Amino acid sequence: MNDLYVDKVLIVEGKSDKNRVKNIVKEPVEIICTNGTISLTKLDELIDFLEDKEVYILVDADEAGEKLRKQLKRELPQAEHLYIDRMYREVATAPMNHLATVLLGANIDVHTEYLEMG
Repeated sequence: MNDLYVDKVLIVEGKSDKNRVKNIVKEPVEIICTNGTISLTKLDELIDFLEDKEVYILVDADEAGEKLRKQLKRELPQAEHLYIDRMYREVATAPMNHLATVLLGANIDVHTEYLEMG
């Protein structure tokens, strides 16, 4: 978590998800990786950090992603949940234009060239 103040935070599962989304997003957004799971200690730290921020959760459309989403829903009820189409299953392999559309739908500014792809 960096020192620059950013008011939007996106929580993803893995590093490949983070890298993929980072390329699409045009505005300053803190992207946090859970690496598939998150400990209670880490979650407590995260809750404090996220207190005054807009929080978005973008996880895979698979069993592990849904389990993580349920945990985050309990602990971060104010977070907005973003969903990729189930047919893509993973954020890291979803088409860039699909991810850009999902992010834009949550009022996250994206590079327009990704919307035109596909």
